[in-house]
Amino acid sequence: LKPAVHALFKKLKDEELELLVQVVESRGAWESGCVLAPRGDPRGVKQGLPPQVLLCRLFRWPDLHQSHELKHLCYCAGGQGACGDLAGLCCNPHHFSRLAVPETPPPPYLKASCEHENQGMEPAVTPSRRKRLRQGMRGSCWGSLCSPLPGTSLSWSTIKDGCWCKLAYWEYRTRVGRLYAVHEASVNVFCELPWGSGFCLAQLPAAYRSCAVRRARGKIGRGLLLSQEPGGVWAYNRSEHPIFVSSPTLSPPGACGLTVLKVLPGYSAKVFDYQWAGDRGGWQLPGEGPCDPHSIRISFAKGWGPCYSRQFITSCPCWLEVLLNQPR
Repeated sequence: LKPAVHALFKKLKDEELELLVQVVESRGAWESGCVLAPRGDPRGVKQGLPPQVLLCRLFRWPDLHQSHELKHLCYCAGGQGACGDLAGLCCNPHHFSRLAVPETPPPPYLKASCEHENQGMEPAVTPSRRKRLRQGMRGSCWGSLCSPLPGTSLSWSTIKDGCWCKLAYWEYRTRVGRLYAVHEASVNVFCELPWGSGFCLAQLPAAYRSCAVRRARGKIGRGLLLSQEPGGVWAYNRSEHPIFVSSPTLSPPGACGLTVLKVLPGYSAKVFDYQWAGDRGGWQLPGEGPCDPHSIRISFAKGWGPCYSRQFITSCPCWLEVLLNQPR
């Protein structure tokens, strides 16, 4: 890549090079401006890589191959439909994320259990684990996600306060702090983010935190970026550890099971699709009862669900509840 990179650098203006140095050295710790490469082919024909792929491959993902593996982040001008109006093409490597795909195959330590469930059979569990599962089923209906009776959904669509979502932070079964209303198109959720603003979890007090919660909180770091974009909601993992996401629109239509999507560091995923949500009356989860169909749940560093050792998100030490207003 060396000749292609040198050819690209020669065509960048001094201020673009300076901005690129700052972005790379900070590893995207702040929302920087676009690094504009001249339109046309700035490299030799031999490499055949667009500028954004070239720099993302050089500074972030050596295994990157094609531009369709990338997604513009919401604060990039090129991602707002303005790319054609710019003097050049944005190639800031921290204005892009990779697209997350469902993890296959499932984790091997529970692969047999998943196969049994797919065949309609109950996976074998020990008496002690069966007891824990029953306790989880009795106590897993929580907060504003739960709808005790059909037609009594507590969707935030009934609240006309101008925000598109509200965030609640949980540690196991305990909600910590107040709801955080989001009015801007995007919001950072983090524990440590230099030069950042948004929902800072480190500022939320708690009377007691177990060692497991403290360890999980130590992995949140720069957290994630939630953005409302045309058609749905996207989550970009800014931390150095995976996040795990579930929502009604991540599961195939008609599915009765739970889909939990693993999003690796540096990856983005469309975690809610407004069109797929439609007018669903409820989100029914095995063992957890009906839940608000316009909601997203995100666990930091720890997965849950049929193919994980934790069956319910209330078994995860640190997780986020996103309550969506239905778009008007």
